[in-house]
Amino acid sequence: MGLLLAGMLPAIGLSGTTASGPASPAPAAKIIFDTDLGNDVDDVLALAMLHALQSRGACELLGVTISNPTELAGPFAEAINGFYGRPNIPVGCVPPWAKPGEEASKYLGLIERRDAGRLRYPHRLKQGSRAPTAVTLLRQLLSAETDGSVILVQVGYFSNLAALLASGPDRHSPLAGPELVRRKVKLLSVMAGAFTAIGKNPRYLEFNVVRDLPAAQTVAADWPTPVVWSGFEIGIAVPYPAASIERDFGYARHHPVAESYYLYRPPPHNRPSWDLTAVLCAVFPDRGYFDLSEPGEVRVEADGFTRHTPSPSGRDRFLILRSEQKARVLEALVQLASQPPCRK
Repeated sequence: MGLLLAGMLPAIGLSGTTASGPASPAPAAKIIFDTDLGNDVDDVLALAMLHALQSRGACELLGVTISNPTELAGPFAEAINGFYGRPNIPVGCVPPWAKPGEEASKYLGLIERRDAGRLRYPHRLKQGSRAPTAVTLLRQLLSAETDGSVILVQVGYFSNLAALLASGPDRHSPLAGPELVRRKVKLLSVMAGAFTAIGKNPRYLEFNVVRDLPAAQTVAADWPTPVVWSGFEIGIAVPYPAASIERDFGYARHHPVAESYYLYRPPPHNRPSWDLTAVLCAVFPDRGYFDLSEPGEVRVEADGFTRHTPSPSGRDRFLILRSEQKARVLEALVQLASQPPCRK
């Protein structure tokens, strides 16, 4: 039996009504988005969602950290932020020599396209290696926030968060990585793993876990705050409708989200909404979009399988999506991902 997300995470901050009338709105969630941007296109849709949520006052995107070591991932993130009117959101990148290496992206080259000699999607950062390292930016952003206020949304490899745990004191904070995380982070919402059989495979090895397996094992073993896992089964249950890509982004002559989707795999392909679900549950834990498993501990086994062992005092829970929740979740994802920029 699934447990309601809000009921299991009371510290996140809920809104609703009281006996005397409407409760005060929950404060905007402070989000750091850690992504392997450049591989699948759901990362782009998830970043678009975060901008829509910030425009609605539901979150504040503090920064974007990249776990994909290709040089164009950081510039692409900056270009997306700029398209949505927030070019100064900082971007941090994993060092370009870091493992794992990557195949060429199907869509990152989009940011080098020009119209009449000008970049279609302007950006200042030309190479990820010129950006701050991801762990440096993570430490800087966390140290500047109040205790227990930050939600980390990880939708790629575990490389950056493992490096954060291994980090020592620096000019931003005298705290070592584990204590800095324990003090500043409220929740880690991660798209990773699989907690049901996928097709006929009861032991599905999910990409974000196996791509940097040692890092995934480190974070699963040592992360010091609550973790909610959006498993592979959640994203495939709510594929993003290609009809939205064809119809809902026409408010801009050139739109980086729609163009990225076409370059990755054009409609009528409906791409699973893996990364978008991790954003939705992080920002809106109290809206009934998902249920949660019972508490427990997630262990990443030697082959990359994610095993959840129930425990009353466990740190980890995974998302459960009931059939009657799917339509509402999908509508929320589409409305947020396709929302026009707010450029005030």
